[in-house]
Amino acid sequence: MSKLLRTPLPVLAVLAISTAMPAAAQSQSDLIAPEAATGMQSAPLVVGKEAMVVAANPLAAEAGMTVLRLGGSAADAAVAVQAVLGLVEPQSSGLGGGAFALWFDGATGQLITYDARETAPGNAAPDLFLDDNGEPLPFFEAVVGGRSVGVPGVPLLLEILAEKHGELALSDSLADAIELAGGGFTVSPRLARLLEDETGRLDIDPAASDYFFPGSKALVAGDELRNTAYADALRILAEHGAAPFYRGDVAAAIVDAVTSHPTNPGSLALSDFAEYEVVEREPVCVTYREFDVCGMGPPSSGGIAVGQILGLLEPYDLRALGADDAKAWRLIGDATRLAFADRNRYLADPDFIDMPSGLLDGEYLAARAQLLQSEEALADGRILPGEPSSKRTENLIDGFSYEAPATTHFVIADAEGNVISMTSSIENAFGARVMANGYLLNNQLTDFSFVPESETGPVANRVEASKRPRSSMSPTIVLQDGQPVYALGSPGGATIIPYVAKTLIALIDWAMPMNEAIALPHLANIAGPYWLEAGSRAEDFAPALQALGYETEGRELNSGIHGIQFTAAGIEGAADPRREGVAIGD
Repeated sequence: MSKLLRTPLPVLAVLAISTAMPAAAQSQSDLIAPEAATGMQSAPLVVGKEAMVVAANPLAAEAGMTVLRLGGSAADAAVAVQAVLGLVEPQSSGLGGGAFALWFDGATGQLITYDARETAPGNAAPDLFLDDNGEPLPFFEAVVGGRSVGVPGVPLLLEILAEKHGELALSDSLADAIELAGGGFTVSPRLARLLEDETGRLDIDPAASDYFFPGSKALVAGDELRNTAYADALRILAEHGAAPFYRGDVAAAIVDAVTSHPTNPGSLALSDFAEYEVVEREPVCVTYREFDVCGMGPPSSGGIAVGQILGLLEPYDLRALGADDAKAWRLIGDATRLAFADRNRYLADPDFIDMPSGLLDGEYLAARAQLLQSEEALADGRILPGEPSSKRTENLIDGFSYEAPATTHFVIADAEGNVISMTSSIENAFGARVMANGYLLNNQLTDFSFVPESETGPVANRVEASKRPRSSMSPTIVLQDGQPVYALGSPGGATIIPYVAKTLIALIDWAMPMNEAIALPHLANIAGPYWLEAGSRAEDFAPALQALGYETEGRELNSGIHGIQFTAAGIEGAADPRREGVAIGD
């Protein structure tokens, strides 16, 4: 499947991908090593006159820009970016996973969202992640193997983007990824670093073990790696579209890998693939200040949760407080906790659960916002779900699900005014640790609540047959007078929501340029301790937040926020200095 060539390249050489790379991309990738980033030093702000690509790896961003220069649209570039990311950043996303995408059409002004979230097997039951005693399985016992794998949505999404919004054939958009997979690419420091913790998990599956641990030794930064099986899969997608991934040999290979896993087999069947659909859903939009902030609705909780945070903060003058005032972070932190209380109670796959209709109603949020008038942190007993207007028939209870901080996000704008903001994931880093057709399979089913119910009611996000698990992915496009102003998103599991909300507040309330808003240190309070980005000046807030009544905890908050801003001078783009991403403008 793969061929490894050991080369003694130094770490910095890994990021200098080719001499043909635009200077802006080279300077951004070399500015600060991802492992040294603290959120205090921003990446460069890259300016393009007509087009911009921001993605998590220089090779992926370059492939997207190549497609734009060939006359492709932002949708064609998205195909190229995702295909390369699945090769060079396989632990985060790929053809074995799912995605949510927001598409702004420059010709019509229409905003469309695509739900390419994975689905559970047709025979899945609520006790999928319970042991023989009815207790939740430990996380990695649930993750590793076929049990956690849902039907991937990315292959069909790429075909739909190309067919509905593209200008090029799939073969043109996939050409760079096919060439890199067959000819070889350089292993990045981030991939090598993450592999250090995978002994004992990736080596259960022979295909994954052979690829990531050739000769029983983990890949290291600077290794030259080939993936001919992945190149073959991309050629099938280029020549035949997504059909073989859902009704052919490609799907059959996934079913075999899932059901034959030696320690933790799953139950996916070919019928589950044949029934899979990418769903076009209505965007979720809220007005914040003078902007319309639009995101993804359920089964993603991102659009509603980010919208609730902003709606709860609307009555408060964050601009006057500023980013260095602990009072501002008290408001943001407690608004986030209140939004997560609603999220944990109500949000799930809308095709299975009747959710409250009033979660973003102005009157409801205004009433909830009064809770923030306290001068101190809200006591835990006051962080409860609200009671929005509803047509629900179920008496739902709160549910908890694991959501690991993996994933990837990219944003692209083209010369025709089209914009795509897309978050893509296989969930935990390296997914289910099962490989088929040259790519890793997702473990997205562990985003369901492991505990499905109690004596008082069911959990909205419980496992059910053919259901889509809830997600926190929050691809976002911000409009003003019907035109895009910002587009952004992030990886990070459940912390995606506070990452995106923080960045929007920095852009809108604190008037920061995109690169500074992204690099602003993270303070995130989902529930319990107020997390402060370890090694950054966020930790300086600890005494003031503790005085307000919070417990604080330094924590690695490794976002991968990528964003673009539309200005009179052109398109400004920036990548998160905490990872290996770059922005390329044209």
